Amino acid sequence: MKFNTLLTALLFFVAVISVGSCKKDDQREIDQQLIEDFINEHNLDADSTSSGLYYVIEEPGSSEHPTINDQVTVNYIGFLLNGDVFDQDFNITFGLDQVIPGWQEGIPLFGKGGKGLLIIPSHLGYGDRTLTGIPANSVIVFEIHLLDF
Repeated sequence: MKFNTLLTALLFFVAVISVGSCKKDDQREIDQQLIEDFINEHNLDADSTSSGLYYVIEEPGSSEHPTINDQVTVNYIGFLLNGDVFDQDFNITFGLDQVIPGWQEGIPLFGKGGKGLLIIPSHLGYGDRTLTGIPANSVIVFEIHLLDF
């Protein structure tokens, strides 16, 4: 009897883990399609990283690039794929280690003075959390100008 209970509990645990994993994989596939549609709709020449981050370098900037340990100063506008702006700031400085993973990975792609777009899938942004102006599981886009670091 104990064995059956233990086996049932173990199978339930595996099923829960599998469903959670499938949901994450499904969301990544959804994000991927949304990003590809956005890139095609706006005729962007975008590159991607292995994590699923897409980026467009409009101006590369200098050969100097920040690292995760740097304080960076940027101008940015953040918007949803439908164009709704949810945030913007100018001449703001912050530690690169204190921001979403999409910025941690994306901002170092720009040199000092560089400009471009970061198209961030939800798992590198805010995930399944809803924030003011950002629905859960949103792909988000940032226009970035890396001023200094």
